[in-house]
Amino acid sequence: MSLFRQGSLFTLQELFNLEMNQRFQSIFETLDIQPVITVVSKKALSGAPTKLNYHAMVYSLVARLLDKIPTIKDLVKRLRYDTMFRLECGFTLSDAIPSEASYSRMIAKIKESNILERIHESIILQAIEEGFITDNTVAIDATHIEARDKSIASKKEKVLPKKRGRKTKAEQVKYQQEKQQREEQLTLYEKPIEAQLDASLEDLRLKVPRNPQWGIKKNSDGKNVFWYGYKGHFAVGASSQYILQSLFSSGNLNDGKAAIPLIKGIKEKLPTIPVEHITLDAGYDSPAIYQQIHNIGSHSVIAYNKRREQEVIGFDKHFAPTCVREHSYRYDSYDHKYQTLKYTSPKECKECSLKHDSLCQKVYKIKTTSDLRKYCFPARGSQSWKDIYKKRTSVERVIGYLKEYFQLNNIRHCTGSKAKVHFDLCVLVYNAAKLACDRMNKKALQQAA
Repeated sequence: MSLFRQGSLFTLQELFNLEMNQRFQSIFETLDIQPVITVVSKKALSGAPTKLNYHAMVYSLVARLLDKIPTIKDLVKRLRYDTMFRLECGFTLSDAIPSEASYSRMIAKIKESNILERIHESIILQAIEEGFITDNTVAIDATHIEARDKSIASKKEKVLPKKRGRKTKAEQVKYQQEKQQREEQLTLYEKPIEAQLDASLEDLRLKVPRNPQWGIKKNSDGKNVFWYGYKGHFAVGASSQYILQSLFSSGNLNDGKAAIPLIKGIKEKLPTIPVEHITLDAGYDSPAIYQQIHNIGSHSVIAYNKRREQEVIGFDKHFAPTCVREHSYRYDSYDHKYQTLKYTSPKECKECSLKHDSLCQKVYKIKTTSDLRKYCFPARGSQSWKDIYKKRTSVERVIGYLKEYFQLNNIRHCTGSKAKVHFDLCVLVYNAAKLACDRMNKKALQQAA
């Protein structure tokens, strides 16, 4: 029985170890590229006839990611000299091999629409319908993506020294007016993150900056690392490891400002997924993110980021109440109706001489809505909270798959709009490969049964 169970686990690594025709066929079957053909095909009947096989061109872009072909130039060369590869992509022997310019024009047409996002959404809905996505926990994280081009050097303007002393009333009025004008001209992602709570999902996705910029992050040694390029933001099912939502942005965008669009996208685009918990690291510790997770009816499991806050007397580091002798109360349960955490007296209180004193209290109840950042379900510091937070590593594994197998870090385009096409295609092909693996596992289990 153990042999059958081991053989049914078909992974992405095993998928890539298959023969080229089997690998391509299993992934192509999960993709419905007809909407892409509708976008890139010629609309008018007049003019020169179209001699390009757009179906095969789209499949060849998918095959380029799967076979780790670095550039479009190498893809054209592979199509020209590898007959089997050309046939597997859908080209016939009589079809002309597309040029690099033909691929560039097709990508330019795709970037004007969100067709790849819609196909990605259809794959997720298909996986939900077949029962492969039943996650109650979603993990969110971001990764850096370096641009191919170098940054453009800009000249720094000389800043005039500020006038010392107190401003006059006229200067103060002028300064306040200029400050208000600057705040009104800020874009949605330049404003504080709280401004995203009332914004629609469509505005949040349309107004995200995508031009390559300098980004900064801290490595494992605590040192700053700089890169020029983009960021990819992902919301991943913790158990299924499907990419439920994704966002492509400039490299200088704060990670927290991409969390609310991902959370809103899960609620509006995938309402059938019963998301109970959303887990994130300490970089997303913002009151607005807690509020958005609470608004969709889920619970946040986010690492606490202490910001020069003083220690609160009567509570421990996990914000659980403490007794007179500073023993922490134990988390007991959560009341969903009243959104209340229940804490019971510590073990040390059984032998304490003050257990019958009026200062000691056997049960504490705290409403999570009193401070969503400090109190969540399950309570901070509990074993249940730690178990859910460990599931956040699923999004890190998915990012590793995207960079290792699907060329996420191999963007060859100059502009952010074309780079987004490459990003969306990587996410689309990953979910298609994941769906193909799940279908193979299901078929193997049925045969074993």
